[in-house]
Amino acid sequence: MTGDDLDFDSITVPVDLPEVLDHISYQRVVENAGATWDYFPGHFDPEYAQRQGNPTIYVNTMHLAGFADRVATDWAGPGSRVVRRSLRLTGSVYAGDTMIGRGRAVAKRRDDSVDPPRCLVDIEIQVTNQHGALCCPVELTLQMPWRPETA
Repeated sequence: MTGDDLDFDSITVPVDLPEVLDHISYQRVVENAGATWDYFPGHFDPEYAQRQGNPTIYVNTMHLAGFADRVATDWAGPGSRVVRRSLRLTGSVYAGDTMIGRGRAVAKRRDDSVDPPRCLVDIEIQVTNQHGALCCPVELTLQMPWRPETA
């Protein structure tokens, strides 16, 4: 069950999320950096990136965060929303690479400290490249819709 069919009560943890693949072209690296106003030269200037010891330009942190959000919300559907995200950069995703996102819902809980209560699902995501190198481990929490049974 994924997407529109998924609500808090229908989730049993742990559960693996569908794998998401994303080919990263030079154009996408540059467009994303420009769209997020990230003008660090490593995101658009191959010569600069190479002088810094990289093979070419690489995606920025916001690109990785957005990809991790996509892994979670593609599974959870449009009624979900990211309420917490923690990520670490352990490697780079370069233009020409393929990003692979693998996720697992590991816990779910109700937050009764707010009104109305929030239904939360904790997810761990591993963003790797096509060589299997871990580039970005992510922990995030989704708020899920709750559809109580009506009589």
